[in-house]
Amino acid sequence: MDRVRRVISVIVANEAQVLARVSGLFAGRGYNIDSLTVAPIPDSDLSHMTIVTRGSQRVIEQITKQLHKLIPTFKVIEHDEMVEKEMVLIKFPIEEKLADIQALCSAYNGGIVNVGSNMIIVMAADDSKRITHFIEAANRYHPIEIVRSGVVAMER
Repeated sequence: MDRVRRVISVIVANEAQVLARVSGLFAGRGYNIDSLTVAPIPDSDLSHMTIVTRGSQRVIEQITKQLHKLIPTFKVIEHDEMVEKEMVLIKFPIEEKLADIQALCSAYNGGIVNVGSNMIIVMAADDSKRITHFIEAANRYHPIEIVRSGVVAMER
């Protein structure tokens, strides 16, 4: 059985318990969520959920069907034509080479976002695989802390 990575966007009512219902749907069927991002849609009473999951084509179809049935879901988008990005913040000790870190960040659509007396914080935003590569490359500069966001996606 070939497990594929899929990004599913779901438009839901922006109300209490919706996140619990969606995560409960996955948990109740034994499906894993790799990433989950939720944010309100401006000037509406809706929210946009972006879910990254893995499974066989049959499992992905089941997830999509169950999401369509879930109240208060308004729209489920699952296909290959998604533009997706992920963000990471990394804190480094100030002793590390700032020029090298800045050059690394620039290669991954990022830069330095905060500088303190003993640390710097950088940000990069790119697709998930490139964020993974950025984190791997950044490890040579002895990060103090790494915080990775979930995926956000939009239909093309």
